[in-house]
Amino acid sequence: MRKLGCNSIFAAVTEISKRYFLEIAYNGAAYHGWQSQKNATSVQQTIEKSLSTLMRGPVEIMGSGRTDTGVHASQQFAHVIFESEVQQADFLKKLNALLPKDIAVHRILPVRDDAHARFNAIWRSYVYKITTKKDPFGFGLSWHYYRPLDLQAMNQASKLLLTHQDFQCFSKVKTDVNHFGCKIKTAFWEQIGNEIHFHITANRFLRGMVRAIVGTLVLVGEGRLTSEQFQEILDSKDRSKAGSSAPASGLFLCSVEYPEDIFI
Repeated sequence: MRKLGCNSIFAAVTEISKRYFLEIAYNGAAYHGWQSQKNATSVQQTIEKSLSTLMRGPVEIMGSGRTDTGVHASQQFAHVIFESEVQQADFLKKLNALLPKDIAVHRILPVRDDAHARFNAIWRSYVYKITTKKDPFGFGLSWHYYRPLDLQAMNQASKLLLTHQDFQCFSKVKTDVNHFGCKIKTAFWEQIGNEIHFHITANRFLRGMVRAIVGTLVLVGEGRLTSEQFQEILDSKDRSKAGSSAPASGLFLCSVEYPEDIFI
């Protein structure tokens, strides 16, 4: 399987396939989430508009997942199908010139004709950033939180997520999913300078799930909840038992992992 990094740039596109993956990054502060909506500006809609202008015809994309209003992505993927092979080496340069400053497309990767950005994704990773000291340069990109937090207690409670399967207690109440099952592979906190980062990787995420988990784990860090009480919340399947959702500004989709064999 391939865990796609964010360092290299795919300068030229081959003529092997008409289906491609776009590697995308965006600051979500100005957008009502990823998914296109009728009465609000979304990241998907903005990229499709620029692609349609560049390709001189309607272009639609499908993302690896939906990020909520105000949530960012340092790595998001979407697949796109063109009517003809993309040949120009300056495709990325032209596309990024059309996109606003808060959205960038870093790479375009040829994939198999049946590759799907959402359904072929194996793991998705998020990071949530909390700033413990006022930082004008991190404004809008983290949760400014000044109360002391016990990282050891938060990490102890985070381990309980790895042994659980039903996360209805951390899902938005009104959602159209068929089930609340998720497989969480990693979940932990770490201190990085004046920031505290929460890392979580799972095969899928429910709407509002990560922010609800963070908001509840912060209560553990404050000493207002114990690990035992955190487990009771998990078992309850009741969103009202969990803590309030953390602000969207601190959440980043940071990695999406795919099988190697879908790439050409």
